[in-house]
Amino acid sequence: MNGVILAVILVGGVGLFIGLFLGLASMKFHVEVDEREEKVLSALPGNNCGGCGFPGCSGLAHAIVEGEAPVNQCPVGGESVAKDIADIMGVSAEESEKMVAFVACNGNCDNSKIDYDYYGAKDCQVMAFVPGGGPKSCNYGCMGYGSCVKACQFDAIHVINGIAVVDKEKCKACGKCIAVCPKKLISLIPYSSSYAVSCSSKDKGVDAMKKCQVPCIGCGICQKNCPNEAITLEDNKAVIDQAKCVKCGACMEKCPKKAIVNL
Repeated sequence: MNGVILAVILVGGVGLFIGLFLGLASMKFHVEVDEREEKVLSALPGNNCGGCGFPGCSGLAHAIVEGEAPVNQCPVGGESVAKDIADIMGVSAEESEKMVAFVACNGNCDNSKIDYDYYGAKDCQVMAFVPGGGPKSCNYGCMGYGSCVKACQFDAIHVINGIAVVDKEKCKACGKCIAVCPKKLISLIPYSSSYAVSCSSKDKGVDAMKKCQVPCIGCGICQKNCPNEAITLEDNKAVIDQAKCVKCGACMEKCPKKAIVNL
């Protein structure tokens, strides 16, 4: 009986010692946290998507309070969250245009030529090890196996008829789809954009037409007909400067291969 009592006292004493030690250690090594950081963190959406360039929402909250990031750094929260954080920080929030992802390819099952049937793993990033970079003739186009779909936390991108298509109403511009696309087909464009070049081929016109029915052939007709010099030719394809675009639609109307689409 005495042994049991002694054991209880010993265990209790050890527990008390550890508790006191941990308590003193927490006081010794306590780090003061700016209360604004907690408020900013609570204002952020909490997706921890990394689209802001920091390790999660807590990393962004710390960076904002430390002056290392602007109050509108969160792409998911948008303007409303930026205003809330600006109020917390006692600054004004600069207005920023909403951005959305865009897949520069229209080589769907109807438009693209297929070189062979593929029955392997359905993942775009695996295609680097597949002959020709995949079964589609165009090595620049969307492979349609949905690596971007898996990466999106917001159900904003889906594979439709063999190519990835973005739902601009759901897109939060986090950039996860951009990071995983091995063909680098996805970029961010302003939500208000009306026209975009739906092709990423760098092939010359003759070669591009052998692989797809709707390629940009680099003919320059869109460039010549643009009233605001918003279109340039780079690597045999047209590029629209959305900041200069006046949304007249002349480029889409004149494009002989219908490579420019209305968003």
